[in-house]
Amino acid sequence: MKIYCAKDYEQASRITANILAAQIILKPDCVLGLATGSTPIGAYENLIKRYEAGDLDFSSVHSINLDEYRGLTPSNSQSYRYFMNTHLFDHVNIDKKNTFVPDGLEEDKEKACQDYDEIIRSHGGIDLQLLGLGHNGHIGFNEPGDSFAKTTHCVTLAESTVAANARFFASASEVPKEAYTMGIQSIMQAKKILVMVCGKDKKKIVQKAFYGSITPQVPASVLQLHPDVILVGDEAALM
Repeated sequence: MKIYCAKDYEQASRITANILAAQIILKPDCVLGLATGSTPIGAYENLIKRYEAGDLDFSSVHSINLDEYRGLTPSNSQSYRYFMNTHLFDHVNIDKKNTFVPDGLEEDKEKACQDYDEIIRSHGGIDLQLLGLGHNGHIGFNEPGDSFAKTTHCVTLAESTVAANARFFASASEVPKEAYTMGIQSIMQAKKILVMVCGKDKKKIVQKAFYGSITPQVPASVLQLHPDVILVGDEAALM
């Protein structure tokens, strides 16, 4: 595992964007696994600036997002499709037909999951998977449990996850309680994994995830088994 310790969030965002940009430059038709939440916003802003400067071309890039709330429409301001459009896709020359997010409106859970696994498979897997890190060690919406979920599945969100995401909604009661998420096996099959984590509130879980025992009770701990992981964080999270 390679570790980049940045001074602050802004520097961590630039480093993360550099790694993503390098992937696009080296393989213009790459498949990027993308993440949502507050952590990657700075990295996406940096990518947009590089595109506007003429340094990046997204025209052949495909993206496959980690997860989506079940029950939210793509136009809902809290859906992850809306998030990706707002924070990246609307500002670069990516073809939205080549961007994929789980179908939060598919009522048949099994079908929604199978369809998404087929999307991942049909694109030959993911070249570079971007991840954040939840306070309880979740990656995507893979919550702590008794085993590692393998493929795309519908998960009931942990109370801590609902509470953490409540800041994006008018109230905690409005946060969806279920989500479709890429499974641990799908994440681990990515050729390269890039984890971005910032803030002193993440320091303890960083220690558990990357220096503790490998256990489904800390889902991110499985990343210790991946041959090519890059961890980018600020001093508050890593030191």
